[in-house]
Amino acid sequence: MNNTRVYKMAFAGVYPHYVQKVEKKGRTKEELHQVILWLTGYDETALQKVIDERTDFETFFAQAPLINPNANKITGVICGYRIEDIEDPLMQQIRYLDKLVDELAKGKTMEKILRK
Repeated sequence: MNNTRVYKMAFAGVYPHYVQKVEKKGRTKEELHQVILWLTGYDETALQKVIDERTDFETFFAQAPLINPNANKITGVICGYRIEDIEDPLMQQIRYLDKLVDELAKGKTMEKILRK
């Protein structure tokens, strides 16, 4: 499967959909940021810069300060693929983020989402 198109998508292009998804289910943009920052190690300023500069997903994850060491505890199915079976590390990280956003929208507690 050629994932180049997904990798070159701007994070800023998908970000509003993440916000809309969680807010529609009663969660907040702040909670979304907490999830993104937990996974990537970005801080609020760096995340806003990524959005403003329309950084693509490949660069977003390549420049992430620290992918959370507990990210490998994110399991399950997203978009028809079992996350733990995805062999491409970048696609797996993108799906980690998708799964966290889904869990937030589904009302899971932050403690469970952040794998504490």
